[in-house]
Amino acid sequence: MPQHRIVIVGGGAGGLELACKLGRRMGAEQVTLVDQQLFHIWKPSLHEVAAGTLDIHQEGLSYEMLAHDNGFTFCLGAMTGLDLAGKWLGVAPVVDEQGEELVPARQLPFDQLVFAVGSTANHYNVPGAAEFTLSLNRPADAEHFRLRMLKLLTSADLRKSAGGEGQVRIVIIGGGATGVELAAELREASVVHSRYGFRRIDPRRDVQITLLEGADRILAPLPGKVSVAAAQLLNERHVNIEVNCKVARITPQQVEDAAGRVFASDLVVWAAGIKAPDVLATLGLATSRSGQLQVSDRLLVQGQSDIYALGDCAACPTAEGGWVPPRAQAAHQQASYLVAALTRRAQGQPAPDRPYVYKDHGSLVSLGTQSSVGNLMGNLFRSTWFVQGLLARTMYVSLHLMHHQAVLGTLRTAVLALARFLVKRATPLVKLH
Repeated sequence: MPQHRIVIVGGGAGGLELACKLGRRMGAEQVTLVDQQLFHIWKPSLHEVAAGTLDIHQEGLSYEMLAHDNGFTFCLGAMTGLDLAGKWLGVAPVVDEQGEELVPARQLPFDQLVFAVGSTANHYNVPGAAEFTLSLNRPADAEHFRLRMLKLLTSADLRKSAGGEGQVRIVIIGGGATGVELAAELREASVVHSRYGFRRIDPRRDVQITLLEGADRILAPLPGKVSVAAAQLLNERHVNIEVNCKVARITPQQVEDAAGRVFASDLVVWAAGIKAPDVLATLGLATSRSGQLQVSDRLLVQGQSDIYALGDCAACPTAEGGWVPPRAQAAHQQASYLVAALTRRAQGQPAPDRPYVYKDHGSLVSLGTQSSVGNLMGNLFRSTWFVQGLLARTMYVSLHLMHHQAVLGTLRTAVLALARFLVKRATPLVKLH
């Protein structure tokens, strides 16, 4: 195979899967993955890291390890710029905590470039949202949330030991999958916290979880039956749900909505919307109003012949005139499409003359270690199937297995990795340090 340089920016689910599959076919001299983190965590697991039920250091997959095992090169650093004429990507230097430069700035030449940089929080210009809320976009965000929550629990426990009140008030803004999953996981974690280290805390009375949603139901994009089942499970776990709640202002002490309601808060999570990273608008490429890179149905960035984009950062049209939704299954499908296209181009052949077509296989939402809800659809079913309970939970875990298989190369290795994951899940402990 002739020498061909493919650079992939972003090691999320789609970008990492693409790098692993191409690396196994082409080798480290032809495939490079760029990311500013040292390790990868499946993004749908970040709510569990935030709750403390999943150890970020045990679950994280080292990019260097994955590069070694899958035959690609890993480049640590943040993207700083793009030279379209010279066909090279700028990567920032790596510095330590004292600001000492460990790795200098670099320029990576490419024949094909793929953006898979995911998304970040969209605060919609709500006053105080950027300053006083946390979002779960990266492993570091989830770890920051976990440590902040532990400090609040410690303070509440000390206040109760002195005979006072000891509430921790958590407000989650956004009743989509991220917000719902975080609420369920936090309630499960609060029960375990009360058994290990915070014995004075009453998890249901003292850890107050409020979920705010602007629509008339949570999980609004999913079928109504899924929303009803999720709401019922959250209510049973003493999670307060407020729908038709348009957040108007956030302060360090509370969240206010457009109707004048006030929700006292010690910790606020923003899960109400996403947008593409701002850096994409600085590269001289075509972007949408939301900052996504505009791509064709071949995933080529508009006006470019060698630059692609996939996942949340790509505005990809559908045959029906809509847009591919920002879901993990879309990134997985797009990565599989680009594996074939980029392999053929590296071999000197034209890319396949077929468009990328998004296939919606339904959605699953985790509601703790024992239950999930969701709907299944697509080629396997003539109509939508509603699933919940242990069956849905088993299928949700299988998605993690599929991701491990894609990045670890073999089903056996993926099963072993997931078995370790499940063993950790069966132990009722949370990370308290």
